[in-house]
Amino acid sequence: MRSSKIFLTLATICCFVIISNAQQEKKTEEVCYNPNAKGDTTKRSIKSAAIGKIGAANIIINYYSPGVRKRVIWGGLVPYDEVWVTGAHYATNIETDKTIIVGGTSIPPGKYAFFTIPGKHIWTVILNKNWDQHLTDDYDPKDDIVRIEVQPTIPGQPIERLQYFINSLTANKGAIAVGWDQQLIQFEVQAN
Repeated sequence: MRSSKIFLTLATICCFVIISNAQQEKKTEEVCYNPNAKGDTTKRSIKSAAIGKIGAANIIINYYSPGVRKRVIWGGLVPYDEVWVTGAHYATNIETDKTIIVGGTSIPPGKYAFFTIPGKHIWTVILNKNWDQHLTDDYDPKDDIVRIEVQPTIPGQPIERLQYFINSLTANKGAIAVGWDQQLIQFEVQAN
């Protein structure tokens, strides 16, 4: 009886040590807040985030930032007229701690997936309530909270890595923008 208690205690300790070591070895991926600040040194998409404030609303955008790397992006890597995660790997998500208004629709505090449908002349911006999605595998338009159309512009110079921007314009108005390669889209956000 006593030897089985000792064995059980030793087995528990061994399991604890193995799990602790495994957790210490697990690498945490660092988040980049300006993927275009340094020279492009990796071929992988960089885990990135944009953090900002519009009115009283704190907004966080989590995304993976792919690079152009001499590829044809629009109508090539990213097809026209198809739903896109507007990043890489997982659906980009937007989180707000206050109610915001996008395209006349009131969006309560929470986390939302951000999708777009790039077009040659007009893009559709989508906020979807299912924020935890891999690519567009689980995308369902029934979960869309808002859809708005925006016209893309050409940035002053090409943007090598996809990047999101949160811009405060007045006391309760701002804009969210995303740029990559030769395209930049922007849409207005209001916060009370």
